[in-house]
Amino acid sequence: MQRKSYQRKQKRVKRTRKVLTLFIAFTSAIVVAFIALRVYVQVAGAPPLTVPKASIFLDENENQIGDHFTNERRYWVGRDEMSPYLAKAVVAVEDKDYYKHSGFDFSRIAGAVLVDLKAGGKVQGASTITQQYARNLYLSHEKSWTRKLNEALYAYRLEVFYDKDEILEGYLNTVYYGHGMYGVEAASRFYFGKSAKDLTLAEAAMLTGIPKGPSIYSPIVNLDKATNRQQVILKLMADQGAITQDEKTRAESEKLVLKNDSWVAAKSVAPFFLDVAWQEASEILKSKNLDISEGGWTIQTTLNLEHQKAAEGAVAKHMPNDDLQTAFVSMKPKTGAVTALVGGRDYATSSFNRVTQAKRQPGSTIKPILYAAALENGYTPLTYLNVGETTFTYDHGRATYAPKNVNGKFANHDMSMAQAIAISDNIYAVKTLEEIGFKAFHNIADRFNVNIGTKDNLSIALGTTETTLYEMTNAYNILASQGKKTTPTTIVSIKNANGDIIYENKEADKEDETVLSKENTYILTEMMTGIFDPVFSDYSPATGIGIRSRMTHTYAAKSGSTNSDQWLIGFTPSLTAGVWNGYDQGKNLTEREDTASTKQIWIDFMEAVNKGTKNEDFAKPKDVKGAVIDIESGKLATDACPKQRLVYMDAKDVPTEKCSNFDILDTNTWGKFWNMLPFSIFKD
Repeated sequence: MQRKSYQRKQKRVKRTRKVLTLFIAFTSAIVVAFIALRVYVQVAGAPPLTVPKASIFLDENENQIGDHFTNERRYWVGRDEMSPYLAKAVVAVEDKDYYKHSGFDFSRIAGAVLVDLKAGGKVQGASTITQQYARNLYLSHEKSWTRKLNEALYAYRLEVFYDKDEILEGYLNTVYYGHGMYGVEAASRFYFGKSAKDLTLAEAAMLTGIPKGPSIYSPIVNLDKATNRQQVILKLMADQGAITQDEKTRAESEKLVLKNDSWVAAKSVAPFFLDVAWQEASEILKSKNLDISEGGWTIQTTLNLEHQKAAEGAVAKHMPNDDLQTAFVSMKPKTGAVTALVGGRDYATSSFNRVTQAKRQPGSTIKPILYAAALENGYTPLTYLNVGETTFTYDHGRATYAPKNVNGKFANHDMSMAQAIAISDNIYAVKTLEEIGFKAFHNIADRFNVNIGTKDNLSIALGTTETTLYEMTNAYNILASQGKKTTPTTIVSIKNANGDIIYENKEADKEDETVLSKENTYILTEMMTGIFDPVFSDYSPATGIGIRSRMTHTYAAKSGSTNSDQWLIGFTPSLTAGVWNGYDQGKNLTEREDTASTKQIWIDFMEAVNKGTKNEDFAKPKDVKGAVIDIESGKLATDACPKQRLVYMDAKDVPTEKCSNFDILDTNTWGKFWNMLPFSIFKD
């Protein structure tokens, strides 16, 4: 018996030693694991908290006009910029012991494990706010043990390096609230039309209920279910002492007003303009080795909201009820700042930007560029050419070209450049190109940054080479800038997420590059005012006569037309605007309303933005002289010559001969008459 007792005792001792050894080994392994985990965490360092943020657009007066997102719509705000009810509601419903644990709620984890084991898979979660934040930042929402392990590692790292308030702030800025909204600020603006800091208790509880199932608990999707979950959250908050019973009662009775429709409408400010600004900002940042997709940029643009409203209003008023498309852009001289841009009738239907992307034939809007070259090559406003029907021979006599005027008629007399530009005579333009040569035209077009192609064809004098409205309007903006180079821009400045200025468009630092002399620019500009003057009307009326009655300011402009395009571009000393109308598929313009829209949109805009302002005159260089000219003969006008107009030209080109040798009201004429008489008595 003693032997058996001894053996049993020895077995117990061995088992005890074995268990103790295993316990010590297990405990040591756990300690080593925790030490290794701690070392790993310290070596790995703090996990980054950066997430894609919205980039904000401001207008020229620093009012927010829109935003841009890479993948997610979110705005990052600090805890002090959130309603205090948000944090209380989230803690109450998601993790009531949030401020007590170190990233893990082991009692919840144990309960979830038992449920998962019974179900034979991962069905119930026990994630703390820290774990959820880790998942939002670094992981997918896949239900697997591997993801949970990674989630735990990230959660531990977060708890080691960041305090509870930082983690909670991050969670509130990353959680998904449905409808593409990430974070409380984006959600608050979307659902209630206000900043997160202004949310009431009822609104905060409503928002907090959405992330559990955005497709179920969004008040836009199902208001009843959203309200039921809101009341559950309010009860939890009251039970946990986060709010009083009186606060709970008031919140339950508060009627919430959703503002998502207003939010969507607010995002539609100048969408075509914002696309151009985003692209330009992207290129600017790329040149500085920065990536715009990082988000968080504050981009101040050149948009003038009043100009944009005027442009959109003019388009809405004058576009016919058909498929006719439109494009509009306005720019400031000298700076090239784009103040308004409309790239089509409806951005939601088509985001194709017809200002910057559509290449169309500019028609006669190219003629001022051609006549700029002519002025540099000996032409004056009073250079007369025979503009009767003409067939031109080119390609060494192997081909012919017989241009027509828009109404099929031709003048039966010589015509000056001043009149030819006013009525848009095509024969004059082609003859001018033939005489000054293609090289001169290509040279001036390059300086104005206008595409006229590479082939030497006489038809390019009539704008047959495709270009964009953006390009053509900038060319006219150079004229408005007294011949100084301008480059269109939509960007004033760019700041990063920390508020540091990364780029600033400094106008004062720009060097003035002369494209066309100020004398020739002024002469050309004054000729372009002639399209509104009926004195130039001939076989065809001056092209701007139809809107003359609506003008309260002095404008210089030029229209253009092809079978499928209508253009009008013009300017004052302080603003340039261009309009195009046509069909996307190149369909011909046949209806009168289609061809009339362009000029009406342009004059509506110009008169709206200049309303109540003093008329501006173009600055005349001292070497340019004005003379009242008989437009039929090109000589100085007298009262005997009815078709007369003030024409500006180089001082040396002012004529000295009068249009008539006999003027009944001119004393010099009577003096000559008396000298012809044989009777000296009458001469005295």
